[in-house]
Amino acid sequence: MTKEAGRGHALLVGAGILCSRLFGLARQRVFSHYFGLSDAADIFSAALRVPNFLQNLFGEGVLSASFIPVYARLLAQHKQEDADRLAGAIFAILALIISIIVALGVLAAPYLIWLIAPGYTGEKRELTILIVRILFPGTGILVWSAWCLGILNSHHKFFLSYAAPVIWNLSMIVTMLVFRHLDADRLIVYLAWGTVLGCVLQFLVQLGPVLKLVPGLRLRLDFRSLHVKQVGGSFIGVAVGRGVVQISAFVDQAISTLLGSGAIAGMTTASSINLLPVSLFGMAVSASELPTLSRMAGDHVDAETAAKLSVRLNNGLERIAFFIVPSAMAFFALGNVIVAALYQSGAFTSKDSYYVWAILAGSGVGLLASTFGRLYSSTYYAMRDTRSPLRFAMVRLMFTAVLGLGSALLGPRMLGIPLQWGAVGLTASAGVAGWIEFHLLRRKMNKMLGATGVALPMMIKLWGAAILAALAACSIEHYLPPYGPIGTALVVLSTYGIAYFAITFLLHVAVCREVVGKVMRRIGMG
Repeated sequence: MTKEAGRGHALLVGAGILCSRLFGLARQRVFSHYFGLSDAADIFSAALRVPNFLQNLFGEGVLSASFIPVYARLLAQHKQEDADRLAGAIFAILALIISIIVALGVLAAPYLIWLIAPGYTGEKRELTILIVRILFPGTGILVWSAWCLGILNSHHKFFLSYAAPVIWNLSMIVTMLVFRHLDADRLIVYLAWGTVLGCVLQFLVQLGPVLKLVPGLRLRLDFRSLHVKQVGGSFIGVAVGRGVVQISAFVDQAISTLLGSGAIAGMTTASSINLLPVSLFGMAVSASELPTLSRMAGDHVDAETAAKLSVRLNNGLERIAFFIVPSAMAFFALGNVIVAALYQSGAFTSKDSYYVWAILAGSGVGLLASTFGRLYSSTYYAMRDTRSPLRFAMVRLMFTAVLGLGSALLGPRMLGIPLQWGAVGLTASAGVAGWIEFHLLRRKMNKMLGATGVALPMMIKLWGAAILAALAACSIEHYLPPYGPIGTALVVLSTYGIAYFAITFLLHVAVCREVVGKVMRRIGMG
């Protein structure tokens, strides 16, 4: 597959993710309007993370890494019947496993809350348990949505699977608007049911196109198939690795429940912004490259294949860096403008905006490492190596726990500031752990493929351009008349974006010139 085709696929993934994330931001804005950083916001944010563990353990990332390489290889070999049998077997096996786990999750909800929200007591704890029990079946259904994504991506149908969460977000938004007259505690119960409905709709909207692509689909438990065993072997390794990452997130969440009211809600709000560039650029490139990398890797990686994989990986990393570097700089310098424009409304005050900005700046520390790491992991999975990402994820977990405890609980006391500001140290320390994981991923990959990564002169150009653009935007913000959060953001962020593109264009950054060239051709100026 050509480099241009790969970029076209990344564009489709990015477009789908953009639609989904924009509606996600709209959902979070409505949520923040009604709940702010209250106890109710804490409860729903914590409860949603528990069943999401199931989705992340068996969902998109794990299925993509284990199922797509085998399924896509069968399609490339024109073995449609074998591919159909594999798809049906994996769906049936997932249905069995998920049903058992959902039932256990609903029954064990009180014990799970002790683990992930030790700071919750009394009515706050009881309401969290209820919300978890409502949400668990819905997130189980989202695993089937991930199965649909694996099918669609393997057939190079990228847009629908990544745009499908739009309907999930819409269901939550409509629920909050319809039942907005209720008190906060009752509203989050209705919101939980609206979330489950959204999970069902997200799965159904993808099911029709999938059934057309898999005409011979038969739901049958088949543990003897060689192809199923290949998926299962990779699945276990990836799932354990993904589980380690999720445990890392739960460690952060458990610590945040000890930081006082509003900490976990603030981290969730910051995360909704932080995930936008990660999804748009890191996930879009990684997801679109995985089927192609799997076809290139085949069953054996010789010297010629290694060289091709290295070139493909480096091109992807450069595209990611071009967009993620300015995103991280925006979090550091302009986070207050971003947060206020998106969420400052109703119960969400300007004080809350500055608090979330601080958390967002902390998350910017590891933004580049986490997005680079996604593409490196996809390359490992394409080469059918699931153990290396697992080992490095475990190292990351260890550093996340140690650094997180120190920075979140001890840092504020040493600095003499309120404990809730430990959330900033929590996100920053997670970023440091992410850089350690990235270094390990790259070091081993370099031994397998040769030198990989973005060249230092290119990184200097990108960071230099981002710093100069941020200085220009901050100057505009300082002298700008009071236009309100949204008006200020439009002017300041437009200045920042235009300045960054102008500087990188003048510095002859190839990705910038390609993007500008495409835009010019689209509007008839090229």
